[in-house]
Amino acid sequence: MKNKAVAKKKKSLPSTQQHLLIAEIKNETVVMKDGTLRAVFLVSSINFALKNEDEQNAIISAYVGFLNSLEHPLQVIVQSRELYIKPYLEKLLQKEREQSNELLRVQIADYRSFVSELVSLGEIMSKQFFVVVPYDPLSNKQKSFWSRLGEVLNPASTVKLKGERFEKRKRELDMRARQIESGLVSLGLTVVRLDTQALIELFYSTYNPDIALSERMPSIQDIQIEEA
Repeated sequence: MKNKAVAKKKKSLPSTQQHLLIAEIKNETVVMKDGTLRAVFLVSSINFALKNEDEQNAIISAYVGFLNSLEHPLQVIVQSRELYIKPYLEKLLQKEREQSNELLRVQIADYRSFVSELVSLGEIMSKQFFVVVPYDPLSNKQKSFWSRLGEVLNPASTVKLKGERFEKRKRELDMRARQIESGLVSLGLTVVRLDTQALIELFYSTYNPDIALSERMPSIQDIQIEEA
């Protein structure tokens, strides 16, 4: 009886997902519980200090023009994470085993040991830069009052149940995303939009920073999703 009571109590506890603002992630798009959408870009950086004065002025001018072209909010996020070097070390180990030249094999082994020790002692951090592009369907003033009110009262279910509505909102988001991507590229930046797998991994590592390094998330094809 006691075990049944404990199991019943655990079942009644709210899941972690209920405390998140994310309703679902699909088609390289984040769907929020309030019905709004998000596209996320991974963006490279520029070493501004190494540019000469003319190049710096050109970058500033282009950035000002980019900001002035915006008609909606934009979020810039910088994340610092401990450098995940395991895949690189595994690749070196594979190269070491495949190497037929004994001298090169020893050099690869020494280099692999050096990199591993350097990362463990120095706690090397990596920085990643993200640009988040939002789309709020309620900002569309052409909608009727009752249609907007319905989306406010039950936005998440509306997005989940009506695929055509989601696709329409996604098209609007994609138009914004292309505009932002073009503006960032004009600044000399490399821009990559995160797909569904990358988005899930990003939020997994964001909400689980302590275990993300030791417990890597599998591919979404290998994840079994249980309906609530």
